[in-house]
Amino acid sequence: MRHEHQTEVMTLAALKRWSCKDRVLPPVSQIKSLHVYDFDNTLFKTPLPNPKLWNSSTASRLQNQDVFENGGWWHDNGILEATGDGLGIEEPRAWQGWWNEQIVELVKLSVEQSDALTVLLTGRGERGYANLIQRMLNSKGLDFDMVCLKLDVGPHNQPFSSTLQYKQGFLRDLLDCYSQAVEIKLYEDRPKQTKAFRDFFQSINQIAFSKASRPRITATVVQVADQAAFLDPVVEAAEVQKMINRHNAQLPPLARPLLLKRTVFYTGYLVSTADTAKLLDLVKVPSHFADSEVRYLANAILITPRPAESSILDRVGGLGHKQTWQVTDLAFYQALIWAARVVPVPPGSNIYTINSTPLIVLATYKNTKPELAKKIQNWQPIPTDKQCIIQTVVGEKAQLRIDTESEEGEIDFELDRRSQRRRPTPAQSRLMNGNVNDENRRAGNAAGRITNQTRYNSINGRGSGGQGGGRGGRFTVNGPGGRGNRQKGSRGGYRSLDDVPIGAGRQGAERNGQTYQEYVPSGAHYDGAFGPAKGSGMDGAGGLPYGK
Repeated sequence: MRHEHQTEVMTLAALKRWSCKDRVLPPVSQIKSLHVYDFDNTLFKTPLPNPKLWNSSTASRLQNQDVFENGGWWHDNGILEATGDGLGIEEPRAWQGWWNEQIVELVKLSVEQSDALTVLLTGRGERGYANLIQRMLNSKGLDFDMVCLKLDVGPHNQPFSSTLQYKQGFLRDLLDCYSQAVEIKLYEDRPKQTKAFRDFFQSINQIAFSKASRPRITATVVQVADQAAFLDPVVEAAEVQKMINRHNAQLPPLARPLLLKRTVFYTGYLVSTADTAKLLDLVKVPSHFADSEVRYLANAILITPRPAESSILDRVGGLGHKQTWQVTDLAFYQALIWAARVVPVPPGSNIYTINSTPLIVLATYKNTKPELAKKIQNWQPIPTDKQCIIQTVVGEKAQLRIDTESEEGEIDFELDRRSQRRRPTPAQSRLMNGNVNDENRRAGNAAGRITNQTRYNSINGRGSGGQGGGRGGRFTVNGPGGRGNRQKGSRGGYRSLDDVPIGAGRQGAERNGQTYQEYVPSGAHYDGAFGPAKGSGMDGAGGLPYGK
């Protein structure tokens, strides 16, 4: 439905109010084609929340503007400024590697076309992003006629309930103003938005036909392939912590602040991406197996299915310790699981693994659990000249999550709630355990009482068959960490979030390598592997998973 203001002829001066770029627009009679480009993941490979770094609910919350007082991921310009190696480094080199170069070339062709109007149209807010995005475009040499960012209120004082509504409002004015244009091309990455725009242009043409207000326009909405990328995980965690700090600073007095916490699934010798690819070459999949039925792993030698105790960390050299291994044997057990047996290099290395035989689960068939590998007895030796060497680093498979602070502040919600459950009465205990004497009951409960550590283990999967992960404490930046539980061992390879060096590395959009699944000993699996936990000053939070 057309708004009342659109019954009037849209002037160039009125249309210009949509743009944050100070440029005189070309005359209406000159323009026959309208080229409109989206920014995020269409023109620019915008960083998204890394699904390897955050649990699924947190990844969604980060992008929900209603969760954060400052709007979250898409409204906090710190995220975009941190792209690559940061604004100061990236601007001089024009964010090299972060653009969709095919779309960049189309923009340049549009600019050169004398009868075309070239528009950047993004849902990012003008107040927070106008200067930054204009600097990014200038560095790349992209000279749009209009750069349109979302306004708090439209030029006609109209509010916008969504990005789609804002973009459609602009497009109506654009078509009303440049009424002699015969075609419009719009480039968009999100399928849902693509369909909505196609329906929108169809509706516009129907209205134009019924009211004879303007000729029909040929509308093409181009679905652009996703070009998402990710920040360096240490930088990403630091930026989200800053976002949380800004959110908490704006909360009313009685509101509960947000916290960044860390969940550790296991400790292991983590294999590099390059060596994972090398190991996966050893997997010979039977021809009758569908590739979708095989779950590729090859990324860890398991130390413990939980955060490792200090004594174990001391034994293996501490988090961040590097260990070399030689792959000596292979097994394909019961047509369900592929594994490789390894030995440390040099042979006398001080190691620790949960299995008596150090091994790497390479792949599993369908939903086979990796724990099945411990039953392998028959190994096939690899000829000495074909045995490969792999490099590993002691680290933790972990993910971060955002929680609301409890009254205790650093007590995990799940642990807090479960520990507050009412204990059964003696009569209820007799019904549950049978009418046995106290001595038998103590023997059956391995000392007759449940300690706090036992309760923690049972809740967080520290016992066999658990959920495969304890929960860390409070995660902070530029402030005190949570309660330390591993103060011993070598910490020489650690860094804090304040020590992220320039050139920490782009987690880019090149994702053509073979994908694999993360080995989580119990419970659901997660894609990807993290490198060593890093961060002196991060004790208690368990450090930060770092790596590709």
